[in-house]
Amino acid sequence: MDTSVRSARRRRSWPEAVKREIVAASLVPGASVSVVARQYDVNANQVFAWRKLYGAVAEAPPGPRLVPVTVTPDAPIAPPPRLLAGMIEIALPGGYCVRVGCGVTASALRRVLDALERR
Repeated sequence: MDTSVRSARRRRSWPEAVKREIVAASLVPGASVSVVARQYDVNANQVFAWRKLYGAVAEAPPGPRLVPVTVTPDAPIAPPPRLLAGMIEIALPGGYCVRVGCGVTASALRRVLDALERR
């Protein structure tokens, strides 16, 4: 090779930001290094060398990914206790609940409620 031709050839200098951009483009899933190299008019071997230098740093943060999911049936919800016909339920403060059937006299109910009120 003639020295005049050799001196006319100069090595291209790539800014680091552009190198990182090229490496990031080559790391995109499904990307071809040779296609990316052609898009930026650079040798594919040079892109591989830059990937060694900047590969871990140039990777973009991962986008949305699929995660495994297991679908299970909901736990059965216990139905509220069925009240018998003629029965009433009285919810009292303090978490007390009194169920009164049709056979309870008013005076017996009054004694129960008074006892609960004194607690």
